[in-house]
Order: sequence, then C-alpha cells, then structure tokens
Amino acid sequence: MLSVMSFPQWGVTAMKPTDFAKALSQYLSAYLPGQRNVSPNTIKSYRETFKLFLTYCKHSCGLSIERLCLQRIDEPLVVGFLTWLEQDRKNSITTRNQRLACIHGFFRYTQTEDPSGILSYQKVLSIPMKKAAASAVNYLTPDALKLILAQPDLSKASGRRNLIMLSVLYDTGARVQELADLKVRDVRLDPPPIITLTGKGRKSRQVPLMSNTESLLKQYMAETHLLHNGTQDYPLFFNSQRCKLTTKGISFILNKYVSRARIISSIIPGKITPHSFRHTKAMHLLQAGVSLIYIRDILGHVDISTTEIYARTDTELKRKALEKAYPDMISTQLPHWTKDEDLLTWLTSF
Repeated sequence: MLSVMSFPQWGVTAMKPTDFAKALSQYLSAYLPGQRNVSPNTIKSYRETFKLFLTYCKHSCGLSIERLCLQRIDEPLVVGFLTWLEQDRKNSITTRNQRLACIHGFFRYTQTEDPSGILSYQKVLSIPMKKAAASAVNYLTPDALKLILAQPDLSKASGRRNLIMLSVLYDTGARVQELADLKVRDVRLDPPPIITLTGKGRKSRQVPLMSNTESLLKQYMAETHLLHNGTQDYPLFFNSQRCKLTTKGISFILNKYVSRARIISSIIPGKITPHSFRHTKAMHLLQAGVSLIYIRDILGHVDISTTEIYARTDTELKRKALEKAYPDMISTQLPHWTKDEDLLTWLTSF
C-alpha cells in the first residue's frame, strides 16, 4: 500500500494544528485534570462549551475549525456566540453565564501561556456576566415529601431501591451527581452512621444519617449483598446490569413518582427535580432551628452567603403569613402630596 507521502507532486500535505487547537487540548487534557484537579464533570462542562462554540464558528460564521487560531477568537466573536446561545438555542441567562465562565477560564489560562496576545484575551475576559432574576427556592412541605416517598412499590426490588435512594437523597442533602457517585465504601453504618459525599472540586464531606435512613440502608445493602467483603468499590445504587445509576436515570425515577403523587394531591409543586430534595432538606433544617453554619457544612457550600438564600426564603414566607393573619392593622391611605401647593411651588422653583 502506497502512502500519500510517496507523491509530493500531488500537493497533499499534513495540516499543522493551530495554536488554538494546541492550547485547548493542553487545557482540557493536562491543565484542568493535572494542575487544577477538577472533576470529570467539570471537564465535561468545559468540553461541551467548546463543542458548542466550534459549532457556532463553523455554521453561523463560516469559519474553518481546522484553521481557527487564537487571534481570531476575539471579543466580538465570543459576544456573538453568547447571543446565539440565547436567541437561537433559547438558553437561559444562567446557562449563558455558565458557558461564559468556561470561556473565561480558558482565556485566564491562555494569557499566562501566551502573553503576546494578552490584550485580546483580556478583552474577552472583560465580557460581563448577565444579571438574572433570582429564582425561587423550590422545596417540598413535609406532607408533600411523604406523599412522594409513599409511591414506590415496595413489593419489587426496584421499588425498595428507589425508596431508599430518594430517602438518602433527602437525608443527606446530596447533589444528584454526588448520589450517583456513591460507592459502598462511602457508607458507614456503625455508630455514628455517616455517608461521605464527594462534591464540587472533589471536596469530600461527611453527613450524618438519621436512624430511619440507616435502617433502610442496612436492609437494602443486605438484600443486594453489598455488605460482603470485596464490594467496597461497587456503586451503592445500580441498575439491572449492576452499573451505577446515571443522573438522568435518577431524575426519571423521581419524575415517575412525582407524577403519581400529583394525581393524588395538589400539594406537589409544579416542578420537582432531584435538586428540590436538597433545597427541601435545607429548608426543613432551617425551620427546625438548625444553625446556618451547620446547614452550610451539610450541603457542602464554600461560602455561607450561598446558604443564606434559605434564610431569606423562609423570612419571606413568614412575612406573607403575617400579612395574611393581620391584613388591616396598618392603613395604606395617605393624603395625596400634590395637595400641598406650597411644596409644589418650592419644587418648581428649586
């Protein structure tokens, strides 16, 4: 078999990788996992952002991906990409900001690796995040939570697994990815029973288990033979092929039970996700008088200001309850200020 290199007269030459291709490859494959020690999920988010960016460059701007260089990726191109995300792909402002954060991270890395283009890179870094309206904390009342947890069919092994999985999701306040990643070694049933969760930035935290959850877990692990030696690295929650459940699989299971519960009662809010269970745990702890510092540690927040959103939400609920209980205690009727002609005259002449 003859190689292409045997025929230089054909004019076929290998295309050299661009500086952008080299920088992006080094950033995703070496810098993020090696120096920053970020999780595979974070790398996946960065990779998805640049897949979308290259799709925009190719199909909306007519740029050749093979020839795309760092010099061409300037502020107008990135702003155009962000506009495309919002207008063409109908992404939310939150998603738009997440994509921009990934691009910012790449250009912070690039400006130290290639100082010659620092002016162009800093223009990209100066693109601001968009302000988005703060979304309401979506959480369940105790009655609504009990109704959802009453839906799994406990006569089936899958139903028992699902009940225990959702109970652990609530009891630990875990993120759905943290729940999916749980292994047998992360569970300690000996007193005091705890679960070790590994969250953002590969930071681990230990969360105590309530006695009911501990009892359910012990029964489940005995039934699924997870208490035997040699099972420490097995996933805690798995499918029929004994592969760990994905985040989408967990969401599907929850949605199934939420739909059933909604048929029974109207107390189920409009949209419930696995993250709603995390919000629910935080709100229930707050309403029980647990300190925000302790709630922060359970949820794995870096800054307590993130946790304070639950306190603000609860205060708003209290205010609405007070207004409902005492609607007419304070009058809103005041004389109209325009009746003060002297004040109007003074303001006009000021």
